[in-house]
Amino acid sequence: MLILAVDASTDRLSVAAGAAGAAGGRVAVRSAEGARRHAGLLVPLALDALGELGADLNDVDALAVADGPGSFTGLRVAAAWAKAIVRVRGIPLWSASTLLVRAVTAEAPGDLVLGVHSALRGEWFVGGYRFGADGGVTTELEPAVMTPSAGLRGLEPAAVVGDGAAAAVAAALDVPARLVGPPDGLPEAARLIGLVGRRGGASIVPDPSTWEPTYGRPAEAQAKWEREHGRALSDPAGAAG
Repeated sequence: MLILAVDASTDRLSVAAGAAGAAGGRVAVRSAEGARRHAGLLVPLALDALGELGADLNDVDALAVADGPGSFTGLRVAAAWAKAIVRVRGIPLWSASTLLVRAVTAEAPGDLVLGVHSALRGEWFVGGYRFGADGGVTTELEPAVMTPSAGLRGLEPAAVVGDGAAAAVAAALDVPARLVGPPDGLPEAARLIGLVGRRGGASIVPDPSTWEPTYGRPAEAQAKWEREHGRALSDPAGAAG
């Protein structure tokens, strides 16, 4: 099964094409820096990666998208593109948390690994994942916004993986943990391919037409509207929580 994977949750756009579960198999990877370039470069990078494998969009059997938390604009660009492709082609869409895509970098049997992404405002997005000896993944800490003073007590991860915020999270823990920062701590679409079909890894999206990424927190415009009106802005997709 040929999978095209995209992670646009950060300022770095990562695209990969390869076979599901093909550890050590051929995977074509492309990336670009700069959040404002995501919309313009996503399609060229995807076609270039597929071309390296002698394929094009008509050969893709499934799409996989990292669904955040992360950059509001980047996530929307990737989600809108993926939803259009799977609708036209009639192929499945898979998704996985960007924090899991980060955490899998440092996986080892039995270890708890934290995936971290800056949430700005002095806060972090943190998710915790236990990697089983059988290859399965268990989410032990659902992705959430955390502050330096809350949420991390009692956690004993073997590693913390992420951007610059990873160092702050590692320092806030009560136990020493291996720190994996940039560049290895950045999300890689190739790792997302490896999560497709893996127990506890990526999951298939039942209805791509109503699916939205997990932004982690409202966009600034939405937060401003909600502060001014004193109530939550309704879900434009009309989907139940």
